[in-house]
Amino acid sequence: MADNDSVLAAARDWKGARLALATVVSTWGSAPRPRGSHMLVHEDGRFEGSVSGGCVEGEILDTAARVIAGEPFAVKTYGVADDSAWEVGLPCGGQISVMVQPVSADGFDPELFDRIAEARGAGRALTVTTDLATGRSEMSDRPSPGEGGTGPQPTSEAFANRYDPPRRLLIVGAVQIAQSLAALAATLGIETVVIDPRGRFLTAERFPGVTLDDRWPDEAVAAWNPGPSTAVVTLSHDTKIDDPALIAALAADTAYIGALGSRKSHAARRERLAASGVDADQLDRIDGPVGIDIGAIGPAEIALSIAAAMVGAFHDRR
Repeated sequence: MADNDSVLAAARDWKGARLALATVVSTWGSAPRPRGSHMLVHEDGRFEGSVSGGCVEGEILDTAARVIAGEPFAVKTYGVADDSAWEVGLPCGGQISVMVQPVSADGFDPELFDRIAEARGAGRALTVTTDLATGRSEMSDRPSPGEGGTGPQPTSEAFANRYDPPRRLLIVGAVQIAQSLAALAATLGIETVVIDPRGRFLTAERFPGVTLDDRWPDEAVAAWNPGPSTAVVTLSHDTKIDDPALIAALAADTAYIGALGSRKSHAARRERLAASGVDADQLDRIDGPVGIDIGAIGPAEIALSIAAAMVGAFHDRR
């Protein structure tokens, strides 16, 4: 799953300007960016996003300038075996193909950016398919190819790219670990909501720039519509707060559900939730004790272990 949030934001801000969109359409080996990664280029030379982490961006900028000036779309391939790959700086051992198309009705229609934003805002994924013979993109119901550096590559005729809703983290319990976790999630580009009905804990001074929700946790979690792009982590140590939130998270297709506590407290938690009607398969979805075992000490390290587990779940590696 490519992170294109900054590109989509730039498309909104640059609407009406002449633009070109570069997209990684194929990868082989240790490619620096996953398929579907975008780089948006403005007619004045500004750009947002990345297709290789800096390796081939210079050449892509030159190609984009020509496309903006009226040349047809192009598909460029860079591999370590090619002299040109070394010249543009792709010595990582992988290979990528990058399509550069105009942002126009004959390429990537500007209206698609609006449709993508609309779908993501409503919590829905949207797939855009590009004809690799013509460079023209349109909305599609077909599934996207496998994500990351492995999995199905695009066919010779088309490339499908799925745009998922923004990642979101619901933290239940406005405790000290939550402060560190909210700050770390912000650096990862994950929208964060802290939920706690206790007003003395849930303050803007303790959580600057974070969305705060003082509703009872089961109501709040359900209202945020958790799904495949959402993580829910309970940290309050208060069963009256944590347990209802976990039940609400388990009732949805939540990507990651974690609960703070020792193995002993988690065993007791499972018993309580089972008595409330949650079956064993659902209980197994809870990561408890929460996070990856890195021997964490203190709130910041515990938050780091939780963030790592959450990101792993978003990439389906847990």
